Order: sequence, then C-alpha cells, then structure tokens
Amino acid sequence: MNIFVLEDDFAQQTRMETLIKEIVAKHKLDVESVEVYGKPDHLLAASKEKGAHQLFFLDIEIKNDDMKGLKVAKEITYKDPYANIVFVTTHSEFMPLSFKYQIKALDYIDKELETVDFEKRIEDNILYAQTRDSKTVTEDSFYFQSKYNQIQYPFNDLLYIETSPRPHRVILHTAVDRMEFTASLSDIVKQDRRLLQCHRSFVINPMNVIKVDRHERIAYLKDGSTCLVARHKMDLLLKTIADLH
Repeated sequence: MNIFVLEDDFAQQTRMETLIKEIVAKHKLDVESVEVYGKPDHLLAASKEKGAHQLFFLDIEIKNDDMKGLKVAKEITYKDPYANIVFVTTHSEFMPLSFKYQIKALDYIDKELETVDFEKRIEDNILYAQTRDSKTVTEDSFYFQSKYNQIQYPFNDLLYIETSPRPHRVILHTAVDRMEFTASLSDIVKQDRRLLQCHRSFVINPMNVIKVDRHERIAYLKDGSTCLVARHKMDLLLKTIADLH
C-alpha cells in the first residue's frame, strides 16, 4: 500500500506522518511508502500507480482555496476509481459538496477531534484500506506486481497492452486512459491468464474485442482502436472470444 497526505500546515504534516508511521509499525502493515505533500501538483505527480492499494488523506483547504482538496480528490478519482480517499479537515461543512464532485470518500475526519479519537479514525481508515486492497485484488481487476510496479485496474476497462518505444516498458490502454510502466508482455500474461498475447507487440483483453478481420489480421476493440494479430495466434484468439459467449 502507498499512503499520501496533502496538507499545507507544517505542524499537521508532522502530526500525520508520525501517526501514520506509528500505525504501520504497530500493525506490521505492508506499506511501500508514506509521502506528505503541501502542494497538490506535487502529490498528483508522485501518485503514478493505481488501485485500492493507494490511500490519500486530503485536507480540503489548501493555501486559502476552500475547495482545493475536493478538486484534487476529483482528479484522483477520475484517474483511479479504486483509490481510497479520506478528508482530514476543519471544514466538515463541505462534506455534502463531495456528492456534487462525485467523490466517494471513506471518511471525513475533523482535525479538532480529541487526540485519541482522531488517531483512532486515522488507524481505522488505514486498516480498512489495507483490507479493501486485499479483497479487490481477488475481485474483477487486472493486477500486476513486480519489483518495479504494483498496478491495479478494473479488468473490464482494460482494452490492450502494447510494448512501449522505451526499452523494457509497456503501455496499458483503456477507452479514456493510458498508463506506461516497467514490465514485459510475457510477464503480464503469466500473471493474468485472462489476457492473450495476440502479437509480439500486443496483449489483448478478449472481452473487449468487437470484431476480428482474419484477412488483415487485425482485432478491433470497443473504443475503435486496433491491435495486430499474428498469423499463428488467430485461431486461438477466435476460440477464446467464442468461449466467452
């Protein structure tokens, strides 16, 4: 799990970082990193992975912008529907606005709570996110883990993965997103047998193929994009698609 904090007050930054690290040590949690940022763009730039293993504690007011935390949460949610978001704020009156921004937050924690109550709420949310991460991995999601990355994405949204022009990297495509990370196509297929390597440069999600041109050896995805199909992979691809129906 990766934990991010957005907070522009230095005292609150120290409080949150110290508390989170104590909770992680107490429960011996598998946490890759705890990162604290005072600027939204720094946090968004640092959050490159996606999935239920991503937990964000966001202050709503940043640099006198009452809605900044909500705006950041909306951007996180747009890029990563599995991300866990918790608001830590003195502005609980903004809670109803999260519905307007279409943000599903785990919790709203008031900074002015008694210390014991505040710490318990932070702890409960970290433990819940850890549990949700474990459960989501086994549900309908694409999940890839290596020493370089941990990637999790709704399986139904994944269209295909192709080799990148950059060495030892691949690009995951959905209808609205693309994500580049370090991996090989062969390693990806080994970890998720639902995917099919239809060409040396493409791994495809057969669920999202709407048409296959045998003559041109091209597979058409539901968003209109295409992938090449190797001659020796054509029959396997067609059989795999047929077996889904």
